[in-house]
Amino acid sequence: MQVTETLNDGLKRGYKITLTAAELDEKVTAKLLEAQPEIEMKGFRKGKVPMAMLRKTYGDRVMGDAMQEAIDGAMSDHFETAGVRPAMQPKVEMEGGEAWKPGDDVIVTVSYEALPEIPEVDLSGLKLERLVVKAGEAEIDEALANLAKTAQNFEKRRKGSKAKEGDQVVIDFEGFVDGVAFEGGKGEDYPLVLGSGSFIPGFEDQLVGAKEEEEVDVKVTFPEQYGAAHLAGKEALFKCTVKEVRGAKEAEIDDELAKKFGAEDLAALKAQIAERLEAEFKGAARAVLKRGLLDQLDGKVKFDLPPSLVEAEANSIAHQLWHEEHPEEHGHNHGSIEPTEEHKTLAERRVRLGLLLAELGRKQEIEVTDAEFTQAVLNQARQYPGQERAFFEFVQQNAQMQQQLRAPIFEDKVVDYVVNGAEVTEKEVSKEELQKAIEALDEM
Repeated sequence: MQVTETLNDGLKRGYKITLTAAELDEKVTAKLLEAQPEIEMKGFRKGKVPMAMLRKTYGDRVMGDAMQEAIDGAMSDHFETAGVRPAMQPKVEMEGGEAWKPGDDVIVTVSYEALPEIPEVDLSGLKLERLVVKAGEAEIDEALANLAKTAQNFEKRRKGSKAKEGDQVVIDFEGFVDGVAFEGGKGEDYPLVLGSGSFIPGFEDQLVGAKEEEEVDVKVTFPEQYGAAHLAGKEALFKCTVKEVRGAKEAEIDDELAKKFGAEDLAALKAQIAERLEAEFKGAARAVLKRGLLDQLDGKVKFDLPPSLVEAEANSIAHQLWHEEHPEEHGHNHGSIEPTEEHKTLAERRVRLGLLLAELGRKQEIEVTDAEFTQAVLNQARQYPGQERAFFEFVQQNAQMQQQLRAPIFEDKVVDYVVNGAEVTEKEVSKEELQKAIEALDEM
């Protein structure tokens, strides 16, 4: 087998791999001889099927396998010998394509972009600041008040009271489109909190001011992206009967509230809240610290970047930002989204830092353990209640998903390694100051 270099321009590489017909036939014969002892065919004892018969029956399939193994082996040997790692999956094309026939040489062209040599980076002199926020009484009391709101009860208001935003109205309703009742549009004794946004836009607003025993016609238009296609974009009339108007009453902040949230008493609940708040503050402060670290690393090294990686990252950034600006669009039928120069600049930074962190991790032999990966899968699976098993099976069969779960763990471990060797000072700040620092990250 012959491997000939056809392109060596910057990070771009090209090769032609030639597998002669004789070499391929030799590999096919070897595979058939290896399988012969286990093959049975009518009229022949196990292991006694003639080679000619084996070639006729299995030759084409074995030839495809032998061809693939030979090409894969040649590429693997090339990468190992040359000490090169491709930035993305190499493009492999067979000359002749469908016109190729047995007896012809197999000629394959391989093209790819190599990962660049990452220069040594001087990690000495890194100075970082870690923001520290303590969970004080004010923060704990605020969290308790929010918990009390979620645990609020509703009490019936006196007859004749007008429903206001934040009240709960108990209604019977039935929906009509073009004068015809539609399936799923009817409900009885439904407790609806006005302003909760749990019904289609405009529905709750028209019940503000309604009274007990009052009948209200609510006219709305279903959103264009509504889940039920037969209702999407259509005007509807809901005939509603208000059976009760209830006012919100926040739960008392006491031991009974604590027990509702699984704590022994109010003091235990406060301790749990303080612990949770400080964990949240710590996570936010880590994001600020990490950004500071990446900013410093970004200025320490420069090297050529694989254009394909930069292009893929720029497209990903443009696509993500477009969806953030158009939250109503949930699908991908929105046509092409062209990255801007700003997207490309950000992509270059991300690719450069990603390659640098990967190289630092490789040299330090940092790896994601099985336990860490399993925990990441568990955390992700919790987002799909009742479908956890299906998610686990999906991850097991999807190498790309496995990489997506491993990548952030690996990056965090490399960041921890670098931070541990840096000079880190702590600065105690308020919750508001930490929030401003987090918001500033999005502006950069």
